[in-house]
Amino acid sequence: MDEQERYARARRRVDDIRGFYTHLAVYIIVNVFLFILNMVISPGALWFFWVTIFWGIGLAIHAFNTYSSGRFFGREWEERKIREYMEREERR
Repeated sequence: MDEQERYARARRRVDDIRGFYTHLAVYIIVNVFLFILNMVISPGALWFFWVTIFWGIGLAIHAFNTYSSGRFFGREWEERKIREYMEREERR
């Protein structure tokens, strides 16, 4: 692996991490706003937590994909599958 390819991989990794932290920040800001809105408009019916729960599941999946080693359908898996299919095509 040459220097340029290592740089590109590192850059993608940093972009993935930045994307996750951006997603986390938006999640926190929006859910705090929804909590306040819920308490002001209809404190007897707590609806904000549905958004928090389901969006939280999506955020957890994003975190798993960002911080897992790529074993489960991550970039490394994608690259390995692409190479596998390219090798199959070359053999034909």
